[in-house]
Amino acid sequence: MPVTDAEITTLAATHDIITLGMRADEVRRQRHAARTTFVRVANVPADAAVPPAWPAATGEIRIVGVPASRSAAVERVREVAARANGIPVSAFSLADLEQLAGRERLTLRAVLEELRAAGLELVAEAPFDQLQDARRSIEEVNIAGLSLARLTIQQLLSADVPPLLKRVADLQHAVAVIRAFAPLPRTMNPALPTTGFDDVKRVALARLVVDNVPSIQVDWALYGPKLAQVALTVGADDVDAVSADDDVSQGPRRTPLEEIRRNIRAAGQEPVERNGRFEVLRPARNERAR
Repeated sequence: MPVTDAEITTLAATHDIITLGMRADEVRRQRHAARTTFVRVANVPADAAVPPAWPAATGEIRIVGVPASRSAAVERVREVAARANGIPVSAFSLADLEQLAGRERLTLRAVLEELRAAGLELVAEAPFDQLQDARRSIEEVNIAGLSLARLTIQQLLSADVPPLLKRVADLQHAVAVIRAFAPLPRTMNPALPTTGFDDVKRVALARLVVDNVPSIQVDWALYGPKLAQVALTVGADDVDAVSADDDVSQGPRRTPLEEIRRNIRAAGQEPVERNGRFEVLRPARNERAR
């Protein structure tokens, strides 16, 4: 049952994180039961001077960084996609692509369609607070035949979080293509320092307010195992950016795969590995992880 504006105001003001978290977790479990998905990501620099490489266990190849030009972006995508061997390829920030299209006096759709023709499947992220026109740009992603990997927040501009979350919910109501929303900011605003309490509360509020987006996501590489694990108990159901490295030099139980599974189980949930398309991977291995 959606929360009312009055309830959102009360929940945003509360210091009772336990009750808030329990309510968000109830919503999360109604949608996903005990299932928590995670994706192992290999980052590939946009710089063509760096040879592209990734582990065999990669579930999403993500081209990161700001492309120098449209042609450079297209060529890098083509190079990576030609070697991906079926692994989904995502790339770039939608905000950066907006700016790129403006600099080169092209429409955003033209840039996106060219990237799609080069082999791109997903735009890696859409930073909601940085997009010039969030609804139009995300619709252009869909029209170009691409998917959006995740909606993100680059930096908080206000400590008053509910209005931002309501705008995200309104955006999804308009576009209906956002699969995952990561509510924790990717960079810290020096004027608005946050605490772990604030981060956990923001995840819980996101699950309650943005009830029309399927998954609330937390970034494993950016926020670390401890916060990610707590986030899974207060509304988050998807973990992004788990390392694809299967290095066993410190023992098989210390690999990134076993670490993420262990943390998800410790949160009382079932780890399910997915790829960038949100397709479940290795059902037999996921079954043995229970």
